Amino acid sequence: MKFTKTKVTLMKNLLTLLAVVLFTFSAYAQKVGNFSGLEMNMGNLYRLSNAETRSISPENITGGKGKGGMTPLEKGVHGHQARELGVGWKVNPFVWIEGGQTVTLAEIEGPGAIQHIWMTPTGNWRYSILRVYWDDEKEPSIEVPVGDFFGMGWGEYAPLNSLPVQVNPGSAFNSYWVMPFRKKCKITMENTNSDRMNLFYQVDYTLTQVPDDAAYFHAQFRRSNPTKGSLYTLIDGIKGKGHYVGTYIAWGVNNNGWWGEGEIKFYMDGDKDWPTINGTGAEDYFLGSYNFENKRTRQYEPYSTAYAGLHQVIRPDGLYSAQQRFGMYRWHIMDPIRFDKDLRVTIQDLGWRSEHRYLPQQSDISSVVYWYQTEPHAPFPKLPSKNEREVN
Repeated sequence: MKFTKTKVTLMKNLLTLLAVVLFTFSAYAQKVGNFSGLEMNMGNLYRLSNAETRSISPENITGGKGKGGMTPLEKGVHGHQARELGVGWKVNPFVWIEGGQTVTLAEIEGPGAIQHIWMTPTGNWRYSILRVYWDDEKEPSIEVPVGDFFGMGWGEYAPLNSLPVQVNPGSAFNSYWVMPFRKKCKITMENTNSDRMNLFYQVDYTLTQVPDDAAYFHAQFRRSNPTKGSLYTLIDGIKGKGHYVGTYIAWGVNNNGWWGEGEIKFYMDGDKDWPTINGTGAEDYFLGSYNFENKRTRQYEPYSTAYAGLHQVIRPDGLYSAQQRFGMYRWHIMDPIRFDKDLRVTIQDLGWRSEHRYLPQQSDISSVVYWYQTEPHAPFPKLPSKNEREVN
């Protein structure tokens, strides 16, 4: 076959075009393959990845593929209820946790990330301690009473509708904090109460590659009842590189009048006497204003938004519930507080007294702070005892 110069040129152009197409397809395929499936949002929901979705619940305690609903009747908490239907018909939908017992809810081999947790614990939420351990660490990176972790520090249901935490009717607790791990994740629940509790729960996670710059999620609980020197320390002694992403406070007021004049202060990377970030008032930090007051009704006005809220207002009932109590959250999702070496956070316990003077208060304040950081983390303070955690 004889090729003219024109035909040769045409073939070269076609081969060049084919090479470009193949390169583009290969680059696209590689790009799809590199998406970890971790940074999920509406803008990338269409993207494919090689991440594997798994879920742990009492009906599949290992999260194994094709292992759900296999509990025998004689081993399930609802085996008797399912006796006519058999295996696979809601035989083990929850776990019992006896008083003084710690139960492992999930143990996962990585790499991967928790993307959602749902649970609805019974009993006293201050007496049930949620702990999470990353990569075979001996001390937990999350150690918080389960109610406080989900913004329910006062032990009463209040709707909460935010991006990372949601609490829905029937005391349904939801967390959407992304929690990556490289080797292992272990989640436990300790029932420090004397009575047995039951726990429905589901841990939704993905097995996927974790980026080198991914930090580990942490959460810590504290309480002062009452505050000492009208100053409350939310967190102290954080060591390492990371960013602070959230605050929940359960604030019980022990005096009349407006109680939230205190400023929040972030001391970072060597700050001593003076902080780098200094707020202007409690309601301002929680993205409200002017006492959270509706000027028409002269009442506190609860709100629950994507990033901040005064979602719980407990008013005196004229009998045994005699004090004002509030639940507030502030998520630093679009504005994380970044630190390179260390972090300490405080808030003043400040109200008003006569002659337009500030009143140093002695409030009952509990808190949870949430942050990401490199491991290892500094040891947590000892968790307050059962009596020190009790809502009274």
